[in-house]
Formats: sequence, structure tokens, C-alpha cells
Amino acid sequence: MPFPIHRPRRLRRTELLRSMVRETELSANDFIYPLFVCPGKRVKKEIRSMPGVFQMSVDEIVKECREVARLGIPAIILFGIPEEKDDVGSHATIENGVVQQAIRAIKKAKINLTVITDVCLCEYTNHGHCGVIEAGDVANDPTLEILAREALSHAQAGADIVAPSDMMDGRVKRIREILDDNGFSNVPILSYAAKYCSGFYGPFREAAESAPKFGDRRSYQMDPANRHEALKEVFADIEEGADMVMVKPALAYLDIIREVRNAVHVPVAAYNVSGEYSMVKAAVRNGWLDEHRVVLELLTSIKRAGADLILTYFAKDAARWLAKK
Repeated sequence: MPFPIHRPRRLRRTELLRSMVRETELSANDFIYPLFVCPGKRVKKEIRSMPGVFQMSVDEIVKECREVARLGIPAIILFGIPEEKDDVGSHATIENGVVQQAIRAIKKAKINLTVITDVCLCEYTNHGHCGVIEAGDVANDPTLEILAREALSHAQAGADIVAPSDMMDGRVKRIREILDDNGFSNVPILSYAAKYCSGFYGPFREAAESAPKFGDRRSYQMDPANRHEALKEVFADIEEGADMVMVKPALAYLDIIREVRNAVHVPVAAYNVSGEYSMVKAAVRNGWLDEHRVVLELLTSIKRAGADLILTYFAKDAARWLAKK
């Protein structure tokens, strides 16, 4: 109906009216908080390019997890910085690796959190790539076996969900096989299904000490120009056994999140990545943006696009702000 019969502003007059007709509701229950585990004790080292985010030793991780749980955030995802690196990332699979230690410590502390683990090799290899190097390139199939053993070691330590982020072909299938064969058929897989080769990962590479020593990751991460390929990757991972799928990054790929949400009937996650976080932090420090308002707007846009779960470094602050609404 035309104006003046139809006046959309009628339903915007008061906060109570706006809240009654709000289409997208954001809550702390939507968030997954990323944490970086490093060796040592009483270590809490701020990441230069990510203000407010830290590399933490296992004892500090446990303290952080208690706070995360108190804020009503239901899950964390762990990334490991090992004591030693080698050309095949062997410390990713060891029983006493930093991530494996952190899982056990969180579970021993009986903290009410879902513990998700990133399954990849980039933090563990001395060359910084996500797989084994053969003839100057990342070799897909030999990498699958190491990733599968890494996922198994996380499940054995008590991880609730494993999340392969490497973008090797067939890794979900191989991880599902090894988990099932070893009595972990109930451990879900959250697949980084549509992970783009993005310039927004820069600060993460400082946080995880995982920058490639040569070349880049274009031969295995997705071309940012491709949309249909994202659905191909998502469908393949679900067919191989993924219980949930992820789009990464989030803000520059809201259209992809919507495409995936419309196409599948499994939970969809989106990663509000390090570069997206750091851009906001830099603008706030310069007095250009209202952090509270902008962060909640950005996170709402990710959920509005179709994400059921949002991995975000803003999780703690956003949970506090939402609790005061």
C-alpha cells in the first residue's frame, strides 16, 4: 500500500516497538571464542596486531575459559603454538601437545564449555603451510593422514568438536573414518568448508606464528572471486561426513553465508576473522568509530546473513554489551 496509508516508521517509534518486530536477535549463545595456546606457565602475551587478544599458556587458558563461561558464551576454539616446528608438523599429533594439554586441563576444571579444536598444520610446520611439502608444493594425500591423526589426538584428549581448516581435498572423509574406527563416532566435525584465500588473515598469522615462509596458499584455499565453488566445497564436505560447515572470512563473504544457509540443512558457522577485528580496533583507537555500536552491528549482519554460529574475537565484549541491553 502507498503512503500515507502505509507508514513503516510507525513500528520504529520506540525501543519497545522496535524490539517487538526485530527480525534478527543476537545473543552470547551465538558465539565461539578463539584462543591461542602456547608453551610455558603464567604466559599471557598480547598480540601486537590484535589488541585485547593474547597467546596464553595452559594455566592462563583455564582462567580465560572460566570467564568465557561466566559470560554465557557456549564454546571456544583452540589454536596451538608448539614448542618445536618441523617440516611435517609432527607436534600437531603428539599426546602432550599444547592443544591436547589445554583440552585436558579445561575438562579437568569442569568448565561448562564446548571445546572445539582447529585441525591444521600451519602453526606446526617450519614452512608455515597447511600440509606436507613435496616438489615445492603442498601434497594433498600425504597431508590427510597427519590431519587425521591430529584430529584423533584431540578427540582422545577430550575435544567435543574437531574443526579441519586446512582445505585439503578429502580431509573430512579421512577424519571421519579415523574417529569412527577409534570409538569417537559421536565427535562432530565442523568443517571450514568455504575458506577463502583472504588478505584478512594477516593478524592471525602473527597470533598463531603461521605465516608461510614461501609462496602463498592460493593452491588450496579458495579464490575470493568464486561463489558457486563454495557450494561445491560445502556439499562435498557434508557428503564426506561434516556435521557443520563454516564460511571464512565473514564480512566480505556475507553473500556466501546466505548462499550456504539457503542450500544446506546443517548448522552454518562464520568466522569474523583477525583482519576484520583489527580494522575495527584500529578505527576505534583513532576515535573514528563507536566500538560498541559497530561491533554489534557487524555481528548482527553475520547472523542476518544466515550464520547460526559466529567465531569472533569480539565475543567477550559483545556478550557483556548484550547482557546490559
